[in-house]
Amino acid sequence: MLNYELVVIGGGPAGLAAAIEARKNGVQNILVLERDLELGGILQQCIHNGFGLHIFKEELTGPEYAQRFINELLEMDIEYKTDTMVLDISEIKTITAVNKQDGLIQISANAIILAMGCRERTRGAIRIPGTRPAGVFTAGTAQRFINIEGYMVGRRIVILGSGDIGLIMARRLTLEGAKVLAVAELMPYSSGLTRNIVQCLHDYDIPLLLSHTVTDIRGKDRVTGVTISKVDQNLKPIPGSEKEYQCDTLLLSVGLIPENELSLQANIKLDPRTGGPIVNESMETSVEGIFACGNVVHVHDLVDYVTEEAQKAGAGAADYIFEEITEKIPAVPIVPQEGVNYIIPQNIRIDNLNGFLDLMLRVTSVYRNAKICVRADEKTIKEVKRPHLSPGEMERVRLNSNIMKTIRPKTISLYIDGEKTQYAI
Repeated sequence: MLNYELVVIGGGPAGLAAAIEARKNGVQNILVLERDLELGGILQQCIHNGFGLHIFKEELTGPEYAQRFINELLEMDIEYKTDTMVLDISEIKTITAVNKQDGLIQISANAIILAMGCRERTRGAIRIPGTRPAGVFTAGTAQRFINIEGYMVGRRIVILGSGDIGLIMARRLTLEGAKVLAVAELMPYSSGLTRNIVQCLHDYDIPLLLSHTVTDIRGKDRVTGVTISKVDQNLKPIPGSEKEYQCDTLLLSVGLIPENELSLQANIKLDPRTGGPIVNESMETSVEGIFACGNVVHVHDLVDYVTEEAQKAGAGAADYIFEEITEKIPAVPIVPQEGVNYIIPQNIRIDNLNGFLDLMLRVTSVYRNAKICVRADEKTIKEVKRPHLSPGEMERVRLNSNIMKTIRPKTISLYIDGEKTQYAI
């Protein structure tokens, strides 16, 4: 049995930032476990720029952003194991893992940070009808093939879903000489960032078909074409609206799911809205001493936000290890109401707050001329004006901790006051 003060599961941007922050807060005996062959996580295949604008105030590629944290981890001499798969995690913070060098290992930790990231929805998850030929990829798989392995996935491409990875791959494939025929999106609005729609689709004259979906895949050995149909307000295909596209590849960018098999093994309570653990102001889950951060909690737009959240988890884990957290005080629930899909964190312990409390949220619909309203019990304590709100872009509301400690509400709720609209860029 190996013993550590802190074990971080996942060596991507969240895990690296959490481990580094925990070391800065005094935790010495730290182990990072990463199942891939190298640290850095998904950033290693994200060779486009646009990372680091919030954290470093400059544009970096994904590998450059990851390398800054890898270098800091190495300078701090924080121990890590790559090519190591975590098989099991228990409520008493015992971890079972395996790798080629050590074989099967068991690790006991005073605290654990979960930073496993997320995975892509596949064709099976969305049940597209048709044959099962080669040439159907998730967008992230195609990104790895092109950027890491050096393989071209196709020449005539249709993309289903307007998630950020799909939008970025539309541009990447175009730059590699492929023809991206269209990006179809089931919803009447894009699920990606506005900047990616502009930079990856508009700049390359790639059509975005809102309220459309793929209703058939054709081909025996390889994809030969797909059928795209318009959908109604109930998201059902409209008969007679079908259009045929001759292509050899279909990319799926239809959503990400937090990677939470280990969370379930530890009996951590999950939020059905996010698919990730329910966390408090320190990013601690429902199991005492187990923390979570990054895309394993909820899917982020920007890696900078992942880093900030991971730093909060690393500091929270350090406070827990050094017994500087008041564990038993009642938690105040944070409840999403009209127009709000989810809020992170889902509850807070007011006496543990310092400085500011950042609430991350997504809305359920597209709004314009809107306000994000924060209510403490029955009193509205803050309103944040937004000219535009969309489910594809995460919002942040900052509250003053001193105000929370003064009014000491029993419940905090958020709702949207604004005009719902159908959205198309």
